[in-house]
Amino acid sequence: MNAMPGPEHFYSIDTKATPWEASFNAKLGVALGRLMLRKDPKTAAEIRMIRYPKGIVNPAHTHPCGHGIFVLEGQLKTHRGMFGPGTWVWFPQGEVMEHGATDEGDVTGIFITDGAFEIYYRD
Repeated sequence: MNAMPGPEHFYSIDTKATPWEASFNAKLGVALGRLMLRKDPKTAAEIRMIRYPKGIVNPAHTHPCGHGIFVLEGQLKTHRGMFGPGTWVWFPQGEVMEHGATDEGDVTGIFITDGAFEIYYRD
């Protein structure tokens, strides 16, 4: 799929057959995997799949929106502990947070925001 259809259209995405975007993060010095599933044209809220490579943790940062990660595979390492497959983790707007993958393996999840996404690093 080349463009997201509007909210009034039905669509499906085969996430196993669709190529993921390699989104280079200059702060981390690596590419994170992401696959956009939906972006609301009015609120800019997003639903996407994300993948952190093993050992990569996004250091202290905030967002101007709340967001959650539903862990599909691996262990999500956060500033508040570790969370495995089947866990929903919510990060409130403005909270200083860290999250990513453990040293043992990649982590894959569904990432959902409640508004426009930006990231502000603390250092």
